[in-house]
Amino acid sequence: MTYKITLIPGDGIGPEISQATKRCVDATGVKIDWEIVDAGVDVMEKEGTPLPQKVIDSIRKNKIALKGPITTPIGKGFRSVNVALRKELDLYACVRPCKSYKGVRSKYENIDLVIVRENTEDLYAGVEFEEGKEETQKLIAEIEKASGKKVRKDSGISIKPISVSGTKRIVEYAFDYAVKNKRRKVTAVTKANIMKYTDGLFLAVGKQVAKKYEGKIEYQEVLVDNMCMQLVQKPELYDVLVLPNLYGDILSDLCAGLVGGLGVAPGANIGDGCALFEPTHGSAPKYKGQNKVNPVAQMLSAVLMLRYLGEEKAADKLENAISAVISEGKDVTYDMKPDRNDPTAVGTSQMADAIIRKM
Repeated sequence: MTYKITLIPGDGIGPEISQATKRCVDATGVKIDWEIVDAGVDVMEKEGTPLPQKVIDSIRKNKIALKGPITTPIGKGFRSVNVALRKELDLYACVRPCKSYKGVRSKYENIDLVIVRENTEDLYAGVEFEEGKEETQKLIAEIEKASGKKVRKDSGISIKPISVSGTKRIVEYAFDYAVKNKRRKVTAVTKANIMKYTDGLFLAVGKQVAKKYEGKIEYQEVLVDNMCMQLVQKPELYDVLVLPNLYGDILSDLCAGLVGGLGVAPGANIGDGCALFEPTHGSAPKYKGQNKVNPVAQMLSAVLMLRYLGEEKAADKLENAISAVISEGKDVTYDMKPDRNDPTAVGTSQMADAIIRKM
């Protein structure tokens, strides 16, 4: 069988790590017809947008995509291409496994956590009102009238929508993932003691969904501030975490820190019948074209993609080869050496070569 898969190389370091990953996936023996489409800052001038319609059309047609990192300017310009893709394709479940690999420097060992983050609602829904605008002033007036609470006139406003339907499907996804992957526990993480009508709703729906899985999967609830401390002190107590969008974004980075950083942190964005796989890290434009950066997060994202396709043997082959190269510590990029100035560090392409040799 040949799979038709959209490949979005991205910008910055994206094309380099995407090419390295493509070679490794092809080396597993799985037959893939790659449809390459471009998005990001490199196509802005030509297309007038960082996210051309043909990219969305390709993913809709093929139902599966592998994407390199794409630059998002901070505080100006267009909104995140990553967020736009998730919303446009309704990729509501962001899945970010955080797993220890021997040879990766970390203060922790034997970490095996999975973040399941709601991808379409919460403060990332993009419902914002700029400070000083007429519509913002009208909204502030309505908020004060409806709530009886004062809002400073020079405020910018963000709306935090959390729905019953959006929460139900993400919590069900987390439990179904736990059952399918033989996990033991799902933990819902919120700030429901303060945000009673949004996070409180998320928690209430979580309780209802959990009842359907009694006897199969353990369920618990932890406040997000406490969870930050718990993960640093006792990460072994947790397994699958399900969270609203913002907390999921933050805690997935925290969990990546437990296993050695974003360089080994893969990600999947999954909807009903459509999925996009990408590394958690950014595009690091200052390293563009230097054949220097670590491709592991992108490659582990490809492992998730292969598992999604049901190609378990190929996924195991690729993951085991990545793990072996990291553990050996010889043919790895500079950031994976004990001394980042180690002259024996190899480039992105050469690390891919070593992984291919292990398969």
